[in-house]
Amino acid sequence: MEKETVDSTPLLSPTKEKTPSSSSSSSFLVSATKWVIKYLICIIFIGWAGFIFLMPEESVNELMSKWINLTTGNPLGTAGSIFMLFSAPILIIAFLAIAYLLVSGEDHIPEKKSTKYPSFRLWTFPVIIKGPFGVVSATELIGIVLFSAYVIFAIYNYTMRALASPSHHHLDRRIFMLEILGLRFGGIGLMCMAFLFLPVSRGSVLLRYIDIPFEHATRYHVWLGHLTMALFTIHGLLYCVAWAMDGRLVEELIQWKDIGVANLPGVIALIAGLFMWVTSLPGVRTWNFELFFYTHQLYIIFVVFLALHVGDFVFTMAAGGIFLFILDRFLRFCQSRRTVKVVSSRCLPCGTVELVLSKPPNLRYNALSFIFLQIRELSWLQWHPFSVSSSPLDGKNHLAVLIKVLGKWTQNLRDRITDADEPKDLSVKTITASVEGPYGHEVPYHLMYENLILVAGGIGLSPFLAILSDVLHRVREGKPCRPRNILVVWAVKKSNELPLLSSIDMESICPSFSDKVNINVDIYVTRESDPPLEEGHVYKPIKSSMCPMSSDFGMSVLVGTGDNFWSGLYVISSTVGFVILLVLLYIFYINPYGVYKWWYKGLLFVICMVASVVIFGGFVVALWHFCEQRSSVKEKSNDSVKGDHKIEQNGFMAHKSSIQDSSVAKSIVTRYGSRPNFKEIFEGMSENWGHVDVGVLVCGPPTLQESVANEIRAHSMIRQRHYPIFHFHSHSFDL
Repeated sequence: MEKETVDSTPLLSPTKEKTPSSSSSSSFLVSATKWVIKYLICIIFIGWAGFIFLMPEESVNELMSKWINLTTGNPLGTAGSIFMLFSAPILIIAFLAIAYLLVSGEDHIPEKKSTKYPSFRLWTFPVIIKGPFGVVSATELIGIVLFSAYVIFAIYNYTMRALASPSHHHLDRRIFMLEILGLRFGGIGLMCMAFLFLPVSRGSVLLRYIDIPFEHATRYHVWLGHLTMALFTIHGLLYCVAWAMDGRLVEELIQWKDIGVANLPGVIALIAGLFMWVTSLPGVRTWNFELFFYTHQLYIIFVVFLALHVGDFVFTMAAGGIFLFILDRFLRFCQSRRTVKVVSSRCLPCGTVELVLSKPPNLRYNALSFIFLQIRELSWLQWHPFSVSSSPLDGKNHLAVLIKVLGKWTQNLRDRITDADEPKDLSVKTITASVEGPYGHEVPYHLMYENLILVAGGIGLSPFLAILSDVLHRVREGKPCRPRNILVVWAVKKSNELPLLSSIDMESICPSFSDKVNINVDIYVTRESDPPLEEGHVYKPIKSSMCPMSSDFGMSVLVGTGDNFWSGLYVISSTVGFVILLVLLYIFYINPYGVYKWWYKGLLFVICMVASVVIFGGFVVALWHFCEQRSSVKEKSNDSVKGDHKIEQNGFMAHKSSIQDSSVAKSIVTRYGSRPNFKEIFEGMSENWGHVDVGVLVCGPPTLQESVANEIRAHSMIRQRHYPIFHFHSHSFDL
């Protein structure tokens, strides 16, 4: 117990025995430090975003010119001045976010609200239900409005300035307008691109700081991607029309200037971007996911040729977000090199596979986490995201995922596991996996609420099994746990999916849990009007195969969401190394030798970005890996003495009993031939729970999310004062 207390202690908390006064003083110091960091981040971000928003104003452009003239004496020249304006702020925010996470400590439990009355939250209140954006919260709507306002304001401002500018005598007025607007659309697209790569940095310290998990952030990347590519496409079309009108289209398309913008690299970058854009459209992505996945690797071509197109000092406007993405991508590459042996696997009759993967004890995750999984025996290229179905309290040496058979890859996985049960070929029992992650919420927000409604569709039950297990373990062990009333609403197509619920035996985890937490499960079997003739005996036995647990094949801890110290040191060392390489490059090569070619300096800038991550960041990763190996050996030695592996494995499998044999079945109601009526459900909970905050977590198809969000919005509009406030949380992953 003492070790756990020390591990979860924030950085500024003393580890010695605490008196009440010293504990209070330490808590105040931690809180004060966190508030200072928060305010600094807010000030820097507002200043940075505000500058970008107002940049179309001529007065702001004049201030920017004065700044460049004032700071042009730095070793990087104009590129350094622009880098300090556009990229340095986001990197400084990343440094401050690292400090915040270190001060906060590893174990994040949501703080209890100071008020006893429930209140609306912009982040959890759905405003737009249907449309191209899906379910949109009030906070997300504010972000959409701000980005739209910026684009409209910038286009209007630049257009008015272009109309007011006198054209040169040798240029046709129309051609001049097209070219100047094409230039401005490209600049607006570049500003949007400054944000584009931030949401797809899976283990980004920025996403961890604001507690937006990657599965949510992908939506923002999709929105920004559509906006950015639309702007870049208009940028290219306006120039093409202008050149065609002037009779020099082909000449301009293949032109590659040394001083100024090189057109041909821009054409190549735009073509790569268009391929990514078209194949990412919902219809194409659904039709052929592999096509979307492989064409999206063209982002490398897109970024490199964009740098060749605009040169170093223009590229620095978007370099900050791209650099943070490179940091994340390299760390993911290092983590995915480790092969992970599957501890156990089993097949359920509904076409679902459960895999239990070994992991080191110091690799933390929570019940809302997910991983990216690759099975080497099936494909070396395909990676698929899955929510974890186990709680970190189920055992420190493993995590579990549930995988529903929906396509060729998952079908081959199920076939392989089924074949493993055949005694004729024991070698296929070993399934070699590679894992990236775990990723997800920094704070387990299911612990924020005393009242929870978990709405699942089909395999969407998987993360809620982890939540139930997490709550029950916390109740049994006396850990901080706020939920006391939990309603699970689960909609399935056929009754053969019901064994999914047998993945957790609640009574085994926490005997007599009903005395401490009220859990009810409402199951809706939508495509069967009657229960099976012999309910309780119709399901096939669960097929399973076991592999010996080995910490030598555990997941790697080299992940951005892992150890705060090492991940922070990795980011800081890479960033400092990047600046050092740039300064050395300019002092000893570019300036002395008079390198003037824009495209060449843009290429060197990208090379410095990658080299700093590989050299400086790679050195930290090597140290991190070495410390992990030593820690694993020590942990393995301790476990061999205590026999923890065996106990944990047996304990984990003991929780996998049939739901029909558990006394918890009394709290389960199964309805056939009907769908959940969320209006009735929310009204019933309003009468039972009263004036409280209720967290509604939804994991399922878009139609299910829309139905729940629509009912929450309708309830919020007409709710009575003594009724609960429902807070919408989506836990669905859609690339």
